[in-house]
Amino acid sequence: MPMEEKLVQRLESAVMRLEALSATGGSGGTCDGTAILDPSIIAFDDLMSQFLGKVSSAAEKIGGHVLDITKIVEAAFAAQRELLIKIKETKKPDNSSLAEFLKPLNDVIVKATKMTEGRRSDYFNQLKSAADSLSALAWIAYTGKDCGMTMPIAYVEESWQMAEFYSNKILVEFKNKDPNHVEWAKALKELYLPGLRDYVKNHYPLGPVWSATGKTAVSAPSNAPSPSAPAPPAPPPSSLFSSESPQASSSRPTKGMSAVFDEINSGKPVTSGLRKVTDDMKTKNHADRTGVVNAGEKGARVSSPSVSKTGPPKFELQMGRKWVVENQVGEKNLVIDDCDTKQSVYVYGCKGSVLQIKGKVNNITIDKCTKMGVVFAGVVAACEVVNCNGVEVQCQGSAPTISIDNTNGCQLYLNKDSLDGSITTAKSSEINVLVPGDGPDDDWGEHALPQQYAHEYKDGRFVTTPVSHSGA
Repeated sequence: MPMEEKLVQRLESAVMRLEALSATGGSGGTCDGTAILDPSIIAFDDLMSQFLGKVSSAAEKIGGHVLDITKIVEAAFAAQRELLIKIKETKKPDNSSLAEFLKPLNDVIVKATKMTEGRRSDYFNQLKSAADSLSALAWIAYTGKDCGMTMPIAYVEESWQMAEFYSNKILVEFKNKDPNHVEWAKALKELYLPGLRDYVKNHYPLGPVWSATGKTAVSAPSNAPSPSAPAPPAPPPSSLFSSESPQASSSRPTKGMSAVFDEINSGKPVTSGLRKVTDDMKTKNHADRTGVVNAGEKGARVSSPSVSKTGPPKFELQMGRKWVVENQVGEKNLVIDDCDTKQSVYVYGCKGSVLQIKGKVNNITIDKCTKMGVVFAGVVAACEVVNCNGVEVQCQGSAPTISIDNTNGCQLYLNKDSLDGSITTAKSSEINVLVPGDGPDDDWGEHALPQQYAHEYKDGRFVTTPVSHSGA
């Protein structure tokens, strides 16, 4: 039966291509008819039919906002398909022309991002995972090793990591509540891993293949600023590029297609849009640097637990050894990607934010944070969670020690490499540890760490055992 279904899907894809050729008089839209029948385009149609079809099928069962965001995902993949067709008969454009060429795809991604803003939906995790996943489609902007992007295959894999943070939350929340949401989340992951990743690996491992003799890509309008000119005003808050004021938007990290387009227009490397630390941001280069802690600043930190009163936001590398992320509120796209095992990360006083640490570091400390999410690649020594409320921590590599102290509410996601480490807790409650199943399709296992203990005096000493409750 599965073989028959696959055959039907391929036949449907073939019919769609023939209908498209017929509707355009054999022109395939803006390209000639050979482009639409190219093996790479046929394979992309198969990708959409096989993997995207599963996401759409699950979304139909759910309806509402989940169906709405899924339709945008469909539109984004359709936009990428059209771009792949055009690339086959278009010369490789310069930076400004490339931004204009890829604009149809960026417009769809901006639309998806807008759905995650404003009043928080009951299905925020679904909206966020779908919107963040679309950044993987930016692989199409790879133009070579000097463009500032990682290779296309790695780019797709890395882009899914942030979306997976929210996808895992869906699997946990709806595990015993609604199997349709679980089906949708699993199908969304399969769309990218292995779906899009394997497609890129098989057809475009070194990036899009432009035509050597094709037509020239359309440049941006003549009234658009040149790469050397000042940047135009920032888009409204609902834009993918920023949710802050125009002035602040230039200093906050961009991601996905927004980073690509922003940096293509500026003529700088694509990854410079992330929160890179420049020399003037480093503490060792501050003219007024001092080793004395200001008494007023120290008092403010101790006297009030409120994030808004502890001081200005910080995101910087100090002395080349310590990353400091402080007082970040509502920042969902904080990224540290230029780090090494000699550096540490200190996260303090953040609220409603998400930080991704893409490289392995020496140790991580999360202190006095509320509703904070931290995703990290791994640590050499330890990850510590102290004085926090309602935090979520995901380890994607190894972590010899994880310490949780004086914390109320912590969701800890581990992978198979970090299961050999130790977890210590003290004065903490509502600590749940989630571990992957034995197989790739198995559900995550959730384990609540005990917070109550019984102490019995036996043979001249006290014996301590966790308290187990019936039905727990």
